[in-house]
Amino acid sequence: MTYGSSLAAAPAIREPLHAPVAHLVRGGVIEGIHYGSVVVLAADGTVELQIGDIEAAFYPRSALKPVQAVAMLRAGLPLDGELLSLTAASHSGEERHLTGTRRILELAGLPEDRLRNVPDLPFDPVVRETWVREGRLPSQLAQNCSGKHAAMLYTAHLNGWSLDDYLDPAHPLQQAIAEIVEDLTGQAIAQVTVDGCGAPLFSVSLHGLARAAARITTAAPGTPEARVADAMREHAEMASGSGRDVAALIRAVPGLLAKDGFEGVQVAALPDGRAVAVKIADGADRARVPVAAAALARAGVDPAALAEFAGAPLLGGGAVVGHIRPARALEPLPAHDVCA
Repeated sequence: MTYGSSLAAAPAIREPLHAPVAHLVRGGVIEGIHYGSVVVLAADGTVELQIGDIEAAFYPRSALKPVQAVAMLRAGLPLDGELLSLTAASHSGEERHLTGTRRILELAGLPEDRLRNVPDLPFDPVVRETWVREGRLPSQLAQNCSGKHAAMLYTAHLNGWSLDDYLDPAHPLQQAIAEIVEDLTGQAIAQVTVDGCGAPLFSVSLHGLARAAARITTAAPGTPEARVADAMREHAEMASGSGRDVAALIRAVPGLLAKDGFEGVQVAALPDGRAVAVKIADGADRARVPVAAAALARAGVDPAALAEFAGAPLLGGGAVVGHIRPARALEPLPAHDVCA
């Protein structure tokens, strides 16, 4: 896969022209429609399939974390394995995630109170319930982006950059991250705002997000990109949590790198450069995984490996009466239409 050195223009900020990507079918009748956009990239980087608006500016939310992790490695962050996976995590708040975040801060020689992410309860419902039952309050450590924030502090500390304002878009750390976002997506950033955790959030296109994922998974061994991909694949639960669909997806498809994001965002890429990116317009999580799985099947992944990601069944009176059905355009091509 080759890319030019010059950046494309920033994607247009407009109302996205989303299209139907999934139907909610109850008793044979379409009860609801999820709109969104989907892009499937072939191994050579060309667009194999697009649904909706893949070029409009949008916010990848946490699906951009692998790119942020690459940027921190390029800036000198000396992490690998579980702690690097945690750097790119939207974690569940399990004890291993809290312990890992503390470990990153210890390596930086910094206390927890230097974190500037927003305090929150653990993301995982079971972990959260236990947390509340024990009378524990929201904390920055439990918030799902704490690993990223600890790594940001560590990176800033190693470079001699100021720490209190590490979330300022003008800070050298955030400028370095923005540069890598543009490098890996291949396009200028359209807009900068603030993510839920307090970190800068960069707007690119869905096409650009898929390109970035493919750049990461096809990078040469030992590069920052390959180190991030290896860490997330080998320690999928550290980048998400026990029972999380994104970790299960990584385990089900050999070599796959996958990352989810709030508001119905999913990106995934294979080692040969095939990649998919999904945005569900209404942010519905119930459509995110089935549509992403269908896009991966459309990209050539064995549908049998993706069977468990078809979505939760729709119940009526305790019996299964319906399902989520991805758009017909996402169905795998007939065998004779698939390139060898």
